[in-house]
Amino acid sequence: MSASTTIEHRRGVVVLALIAAFMVFVDGTIVNLTLAQLASHLHASRAELEWAVNAYTLSFAAVMLGAGAITDTLGAKWAFVAGLLVFTASSAVCASATSMLVLNFARLVQGAGSALLLPSALVLATASATDEHARNRLVGWWAAAGGVGMAAGPLLGGALVALANWRAVFAVNVVIGIPAALWSIRSMPTTARGGRRLDIVGMGCATVLIGGLVFALVQAPTQGWLSPAAITAAALTVTGLVGFVWVERSTRTPLVPPGVYSDRRFVATAAQGALFNFAFYGLLFAMSLMLQQGRGLSALVSGLLFLPLTGLISIGSICAAPLARRIGRTAVLGIGQAVLTTTFLAVAWASTSSALWRLVLALVPAGFSSGLLVPTMTSQSIAAVEPALHGAASAVFNTSRQIGAAIGVAAFGPLLGPTHNLREGFITCVVVGAAASAVALVLTAVARPAAVAAPTGSLNAQAPCAISAHDTPDNLPERA
Repeated sequence: MSASTTIEHRRGVVVLALIAAFMVFVDGTIVNLTLAQLASHLHASRAELEWAVNAYTLSFAAVMLGAGAITDTLGAKWAFVAGLLVFTASSAVCASATSMLVLNFARLVQGAGSALLLPSALVLATASATDEHARNRLVGWWAAAGGVGMAAGPLLGGALVALANWRAVFAVNVVIGIPAALWSIRSMPTTARGGRRLDIVGMGCATVLIGGLVFALVQAPTQGWLSPAAITAAALTVTGLVGFVWVERSTRTPLVPPGVYSDRRFVATAAQGALFNFAFYGLLFAMSLMLQQGRGLSALVSGLLFLPLTGLISIGSICAAPLARRIGRTAVLGIGQAVLTTTFLAVAWASTSSALWRLVLALVPAGFSSGLLVPTMTSQSIAAVEPALHGAASAVFNTSRQIGAAIGVAAFGPLLGPTHNLREGFITCVVVGAAASAVALVLTAVARPAAVAAPTGSLNAQAPCAISAHDTPDNLPERA
């Protein structure tokens, strides 16, 4: 193989990894713009709409805890191929679903595929780096691809729904996924496998724990907290928690090493990440239904109205690192959380008016402050533990954020209230989001800052060579 062919081959691998990062994050937000059509076409209840979002988040969070170990066990190439095949096949099932039960089950499988794609894509994207500078540049591109996907989700979803229908949102994954999988199998270089053991029992217990908790929060408001389904879900949650603690204490290769959760600074930061996602993803869910079902706007117009929120995230992320170097991570967290709390209250006030421009203006600082918070919280969580635990800390932090997102959607669903009164319900949701952000601000005030003044701009500055299979856009300077 000639040198020019080798270069083109490496570029192809990097492009494929960037596409994978984009697809994973776009599917975390794009489905919000399909909710109104799902309610109409598949006669979905509010709880079923919540599952359309949460099924993806739930399995993503559960598998993410062990995704790095899976990548090491299978090798990056085959973990990537497996994740891509699972993601593509489940997207095809979503696109052809004739009931919400089938759709939501396929979304559950889709989230697991996404969790396999992320760490393996990062390993493949950086495998062609010839030096540290090239590695950091590739990581930056890959993180940006994930951020662009997250920001583009609502607008892309609105456009696809407007041009076709909700099925197009999932079908586009199949159109991209099939040729990408074929190319990966034929041309992607095989990477070495690691010697780590896979804690399957721990992952199973984590899945039962997270699934039981989210199921109880989604179903109990409609079926009753003392219903058989809610009681069963609560029992599964407790069983999963007890089993996870027991397994983690007895295994030699725990998913969550003791050095991670024993650090109070890390625990505080992980809680802040969960609170942020609780408010942010809950807002995406509630705002989508409020705009389309409450105000009668089209999916395309609703997607455009999300731009002040999601678009400003990228700008905030760019500003986060230099601002953190200048005034410190703790100060950036405090400022971002204070602005976000105030902004949520401003969004609640703007929602009382029929004029949409007030809502648009209120969403601008919400997007910018969110962009400041995510990379700063990520760097803070990594800085709280020793370098050997960076991968595990990243996995736990990412998982805590996904759990927060799932709980946020589950909580905001019933808070929205009946369809004919979504405006008042939306105001309630936003006020609850403001309260969550305020709690995060309190945690910032009481948690001790890092004892050692380390570079605060990004994870790359702290550990430029610590790119592992655990790393995702959330532990790098990404765009939320």
